[in-house]
Amino acid sequence: MTATWKQRLIEVEVGAVAHGGHCVARHEGRVVFVRHALPGERVVVRITEDTGGSFCRGDAVEVLEASPDRVQAPCPFAGPGLCGGCDWQHASWQAQRELKAAVVSEQLHRLAKLDWEVIVEDLPGGPQDWRTRMRMAVGPDGRPGFRAHRSHRVIPVDDCVIAVPGALDDVVDRTWPPKAELVVTRDAGGQVHLTEIGPPVVRRGRPVPGPSRLRQGSGTATELAAGRAWNLRSDGFWQVHPAAADTFAKVVGDWADCRPGDRAWDLYGGVGLFASVLADQVGPDGSVAVVESSSGAVADGGLNLADHPNISWHAGRTEDVLDTPDFTDLPPDVVVLDPPRKGAGRHVVTAIARSRPARVVYVACDPAALARDIASFAQHGYELAQLRAFDAFPMTHHVECIALLEPAR
Repeated sequence: MTATWKQRLIEVEVGAVAHGGHCVARHEGRVVFVRHALPGERVVVRITEDTGGSFCRGDAVEVLEASPDRVQAPCPFAGPGLCGGCDWQHASWQAQRELKAAVVSEQLHRLAKLDWEVIVEDLPGGPQDWRTRMRMAVGPDGRPGFRAHRSHRVIPVDDCVIAVPGALDDVVDRTWPPKAELVVTRDAGGQVHLTEIGPPVVRRGRPVPGPSRLRQGSGTATELAAGRAWNLRSDGFWQVHPAAADTFAKVVGDWADCRPGDRAWDLYGGVGLFASVLADQVGPDGSVAVVESSSGAVADGGLNLADHPNISWHAGRTEDVLDTPDFTDLPPDVVVLDPPRKGAGRHVVTAIARSRPARVVYVACDPAALARDIASFAQHGYELAQLRAFDAFPMTHHVECIALLEPAR
């Protein structure tokens, strides 16, 4: 059995960026996934994880030859062994976008066999002071913070450079019940909502969150996007960047391009952000079917879009609803889907392709999942027609992509 390298210091030359917020290096025939480094650098790496296989993980703890893209991290909690929320604070903002573009291109090439030039577009506001929704953990000492990378260890913080100003003021200046979690939301009106989730309890051998209670705010957040105000649960899903929802809704609308009288599906539809755009396009003679697994989101969506009787709501898992004959008897002209990080998967892709829509607009928060699903669509005769990528999560490795798929010509 190979001796573990954990805690060993090694000197490596850093190679290409990889999906997940790290770069790839090699040492003594093994792959090393290195965080806090940049391509082309020479660094000293401390190995943090090693299970004895073909790869291990580590942090760059000393930079011997720096990349010209390297900058001083603006946050004192960013760095080896510290907060795991941000991956690229040590890179210029332009370099961050270039790294993310390289990742998207590589995933499309490797998983979908596509050579596609990707440009990651910035959203207004810069790389700091943008995050409107955060989930914080409470350490054993009652101090709130964020978890270290790939760890349950809580790093206490007194600020967060990517949080919108003022969002954490009433959180970090006090102590909380140990092991609790805090959901913080600052809505478009500047109201801060804070939900405390009690420490997990064990049921049938599995930990589950404790009871929630509202500590501050009304519990109903107000957001603005797609030409309307949205009232939704403050701890429900909404895009975390202030400019993201409106930007994505416009792109989805442009590419969906529904005609009056069309039928559209909005899968994983949340509170109906994209459905509102589709409903305006199809008009009173058309229809939009929203599928969403969260009953809370369906309830919020129904209230917000009560002025759109051409929208129908279907509560349930997308893969289950798409297996319902009553749902699929009327095939759509256009499909929009915004699946979770794991992607839609073969079952959902097959069901969509079987309905033969003229256009599929796919909103993706994970480039690997997007590439896998694009490859699945290709097996059913759909090809990638357009793609845009957005830096909706500056300082982190996350990137949002919107893809248009059409029947192959």
